[in-house]
Amino acid sequence: MVREAYLRAAGIAAALVREPAVAGAWERQSALAEFRVSGLVGHLGAQVLRLPGVLAADEPSGEPITLLDYYSGMPWVGADVNAEINVKLRQLGEDVAAEGHAALVSRLDTAIGELRTTLPAAGRDRLVEHAGRAIRLDDYLVTRMMEIAVHNDDIAVSVGLDTPELPSEVFEPVLSLLSTLAARRHGQTALLRALSRVERAPSTVNAI
Repeated sequence: MVREAYLRAAGIAAALVREPAVAGAWERQSALAEFRVSGLVGHLGAQVLRLPGVLAADEPSGEPITLLDYYSGMPWVGADVNAEINVKLRQLGEDVAAEGHAALVSRLDTAIGELRTTLPAAGRDRLVEHAGRAIRLDDYLVTRMMEIAVHNDDIAVSVGLDTPELPSEVFEPVLSLLSTLAARRHGQTALLRALSRVERAPSTVNAI
């Protein structure tokens, strides 16, 4: 079930954030352009810390968007590193991390503890709101797992750690999402060649 998978992903992210190497690199530049390690960790942490508030809010009305449509309206998809939306996202990450490494670790542990109760209790067809649009909770959780998976790797590379392995129940929906987005962006042939024919693979099949 996606809710259990999300909780596992959140726990893996919290374990990575807890690593001493992350604390030691807090003020350094990360592997992502213009992102400090602190801001990048804050951005990762936000994928967990914001969810209790999302669940506590009133359920939105109206027809929910699909998982794939979620990405159609996101201004950061394909945006330049210095685009206004990306500058804002970096600042939001720094804001989340502003109290320091130890405080962020504590907040993550508290949020995950709360979510272990509130996520299973949420209705099967529960809708939540993100960026002014309604989306099914389980679809929203897949978007958060993708963020966690990608930024786990960014942080691990930034601080010299191995990227955490993800259990299949986390990795498989993330892989499905990214591959579908990549095919929609570059076409099926490009994705097939990237995965099976290195001699004629395109230079990029990035999903986002």
